[in-house]
Amino acid sequence: MFRTALRNVLAHKARLLMTVLAVMLGVAFVSGTLVFTNTISDALQNSSAKGFDHVDVAVTPEFQSAEGDKVGEEPELTQALVDDSARVPGAASAVGVVSGFTAVADRNGDLIGDGWSTKGGNYWGEKDPRYPLTDGRAPKGEGEILIDSRTAERTGYGVGDTVRMSVDGPVISPKVVGVFTTDDGGVAAGGSLTLFDTATAQKVFGKAGTYDEIDVEAKAGVTQAALKAELDKALPKGLVETTTGEKLADDQAEAIAASMSGMKQGLLVFAGIALFVGTFIIANTFTMLVAQRTKELALMRAVGASRRQVTRSVLIEAFVVGVVAAVTGLLVGIGIGAGMRALMSSMGEVVPDGPLVVSTGTIVAALAVGVLVTMLAAWLPGRRAARIPPVAAMSSVHATATTKSLVLRNTLGALVSAAGIAVVLAATTMGGKDGQAPMGLGAGLLIIGVFVLTPLLSRPLIAAAAPVLRVFGVSGKLARQNSVRNPRRTAATASALMIGLTLITGMTVMAGSLQKAIDKMASAAIEADYVVSMANGTYLSPDVGEKLGETDGVTAISPLRNSAARIDGDTEYLTGVNGSTITGLTDLKVEQGAFEVGGTKVVVDGGTAKEYGWKAGSDFTVAYEDGEKQRLTVAGVYEGNDMLSGIMLDNSVLTPHMTDPVDMQVMVKMSDGASSAAKDSLRQALDTNPAIKIQDKKDISNEVAKMFTLMLNMLYGLLAMAVIVAVLGVINTLAMSVFERSQEIGMLRAIGLDRKGIKRMVRLESLVISLFGGVLGIGLGVFFGWAAGELMGSTVATYELVLPWVRMGVFLLLAAAVGVLAALWPARRAARLNMLQAIKAE
Repeated sequence: MFRTALRNVLAHKARLLMTVLAVMLGVAFVSGTLVFTNTISDALQNSSAKGFDHVDVAVTPEFQSAEGDKVGEEPELTQALVDDSARVPGAASAVGVVSGFTAVADRNGDLIGDGWSTKGGNYWGEKDPRYPLTDGRAPKGEGEILIDSRTAERTGYGVGDTVRMSVDGPVISPKVVGVFTTDDGGVAAGGSLTLFDTATAQKVFGKAGTYDEIDVEAKAGVTQAALKAELDKALPKGLVETTTGEKLADDQAEAIAASMSGMKQGLLVFAGIALFVGTFIIANTFTMLVAQRTKELALMRAVGASRRQVTRSVLIEAFVVGVVAAVTGLLVGIGIGAGMRALMSSMGEVVPDGPLVVSTGTIVAALAVGVLVTMLAAWLPGRRAARIPPVAAMSSVHATATTKSLVLRNTLGALVSAAGIAVVLAATTMGGKDGQAPMGLGAGLLIIGVFVLTPLLSRPLIAAAAPVLRVFGVSGKLARQNSVRNPRRTAATASALMIGLTLITGMTVMAGSLQKAIDKMASAAIEADYVVSMANGTYLSPDVGEKLGETDGVTAISPLRNSAARIDGDTEYLTGVNGSTITGLTDLKVEQGAFEVGGTKVVVDGGTAKEYGWKAGSDFTVAYEDGEKQRLTVAGVYEGNDMLSGIMLDNSVLTPHMTDPVDMQVMVKMSDGASSAAKDSLRQALDTNPAIKIQDKKDISNEVAKMFTLMLNMLYGLLAMAVIVAVLGVINTLAMSVFERSQEIGMLRAIGLDRKGIKRMVRLESLVISLFGGVLGIGLGVFFGWAAGELMGSTVATYELVLPWVRMGVFLLLAAAVGVLAALWPARRAARLNMLQAIKAE
C-alpha cells in the first residue's frame, strides 16, 4: 500500500501542485511570522541587555499610595542619596539619572523620530561609562548637548552644529559638542537621545536637585544580590526600592516579548486563516482524486485490501504531499522573515543588528502544521472511499450524495447558524469587554454554520444569476448547470473566498463607522478652532498658553490642566479650565443645571455624577494635591465623551494647589476661524516648535483615520494571502472539474460548441462560483461589522453604522476578478482537449 501511495503521488504531480502551493503558502506565512518576530525580539533583547551593562543595582522612588485625604506622591531622590549609595560597601560608583521628553528638529524643522521615543537625559561628569563618546567632549552648561550616533547619521548633524529643539515648550538652540553610542531600544527603533550635563538636565526636565533613578555599579567580585542587600540596609526604608540589573534586564526582555507577542499572534491568526482556507482546497483535491480512482480502489478492496489499508493509502499520499509542502514553505518562510526585516528598514524603521533567528520551535511548527493540516483534510475523503462497497464502486454506483445526507447536513448547518446568530445578538446587548468572548464564539459558529449550509444556499443564489447568464447563450446555461451540479464542491470552493471577504468587509465597516464616530465626537465636543498639545502626549509648559494668548487673531483660549485630588477617600483627577471662555470653546450637551465654571462652581460629566450621586446643586469637599480642602458646588452635569470628561473647575482655583502647574492641552479660538494662515501664525508664535502639535478638528479626525488606515492596509495585505489561496482553490476545482468532464466536453465539441464556447463556459462557471462566495462574504462581513459596532456603541456614544458601499463594490469586483483569473488556465485546457480522445475517456 505504501508503494501504491507513492506511485499515485508521482502519477498525479500536476493535479497535486495546487495542493502543495496552498499548504506551502500557509506554512510560509506561519514560519515567516515566527522567524521575523523571533529575530526582532532577540535583537531588541540583546540590545536591551547591553543597556544594563553598567547597572548592577537601580535605586528608584517607592510611590507612596494615597490615604484618607492625602494624594499619593513620589519621594525625591536627592544628591545625598546618590552619595550614600556610592559609599555602601561593595559599590564602585553611583550615577544619578535624569530623563524626559526632548524634541529635536531635523534640518527641515520636522521632529526626529516618533514622539514617544525622542528622549533626553543627563551625561554624568566628564566621562559617563553609559554613553561612550565617538567624537567631541562632555557638555557643559545650558548651551551644549550630545546627540546619539544614529541621530547624527540620519540628520547629518555633527560636532559644532546648532540644533533647534524643545523640552516642554520654548524652543532652544544649543550646540552639539559630542556624539555618543548607545544600545537604547528607543534609539534603535528610530527615536533619538539627547544628553545635557546633569545640572542642565535637572533644570530643563523640572527636577532641580533631584533624580529619577540612581544606578549603582558593584566592585569587582561583588555580586548584584550582595550589593542590593547592602543598599537595602543603608538607604531609607519605605522611600526607595532597589532592583538588580539582572532583574531589570529580565523584566525588559519580558516586556519586549509581550509586545512582540501581540504582533506574533495577530500575524499567526492570518496565517491560520490562510491554512483554514487551504484546508478546503486540500479536501477538494483529495475528494476528486479519490473519486477518479474509485474503480482502482474498489479493485484493491476486491483483491484483499481492507478499509483501513485504503484509508491509510490516501493518508500516506497526504503525508508525502504535506512534507514536501511544509519543507518548501519553511524555506520560503525564512525568506519572508528576512524580507520583512529588510522592509522595515526600507520604511525607515530601524531595528538592532542581529542574526536571523530560525529556532527549532519554528522548524517543528512549520513541519507539524503542514503535515497535520494536509492529513486532516485528506482523512475524510479517504475514509469515504474506503466505505464504498467494491461491487458498487466498480459499477460507478457511488458518486451521488444521498438525499438523507444532504438533509442531515442542512439541518445541522441551520442549527449551528441559528445558534451563532443568537449568540452574536446576545453579545450586542452586553457591555464592552463582557461581550467580546461571546461575540467571537457566535461569529465562529455562524461562519461554520454558513459553510455547512453553503451547498443549500448555492442553488437559489446561483439561480438568481440565470437571467444574466442567458445572455451568453448555451455557454451561460451550461455554466449555471455545472455550478450547481456538485453543490459540495461549489460550496468548498466558494467558502475559501467567503472567509477572506467576510473579514475584510467586517473590518472595513467597523473602521469606517468608528472614523465617523470620532468625527462626530470632535465636532460635537470641541468648538475651538485649534487644540495645541505635545507630540508625545506629555504636558505642555504654561508658557505655551501665555504665548498663544498674546497672538494676534486669538479671541479665546483655555489651557486644560490636570491635578490629582481626593474625594470621599477616592482619587479623582480634576481638570482646570478658563471658566470665562470654556463655554465658547466646547459644545458639550448639558443634562442638568448650567455649564457654569468659576469660583467654587464646577461641572461634572454624567458618569462621575452618577458614581457619587451628585446632581445640579450638590456640594462636595475636595482635598487638593497640596492637602488643602475646599467645598465645591456642582453647577451642571454634562454628557462626557472620550475627549472631554471629568470634573472641570476654574484654573484660578486649581493652580494655586498644584506643585508643578502644567497643561495637557490648550484650546484656541481664532477671530477668522481655522485656516492655514491662522495655523501659521500660531506656529510662528511658538517659534515653529517641533515638539508641539497644532490641530484643528479635521486634523484630530485625520490622526485617528491614519491609525485605522494603517490597520486596514495591514489587514488587506495579510488577507491577500487568503485570497491567493482562494484563487488557487478555484483553479484547482475547475482544473479537476474539466478533467472529470473530459468526455462531456468532447461531446459538446462534437455536436458543435466551438473552443470559444468551451472557454466561455468554464470562465462563466468560475465567475459565478466566485461571485457566490463574494456575496456570502460581504453579507456576513456587514452583519459582523454591525454586531461589533453595537458592542462598541456602549462605550462610544457617537457610534453609528456606516456602510462603505464603494468599497463593498470593489470587494465584489475583486471576487469577480478572482473568478476570471482563476479560469484562465482551466478554460484554455478545456478548449484544447482533443474531442475524439475526450469522448473515449472514462
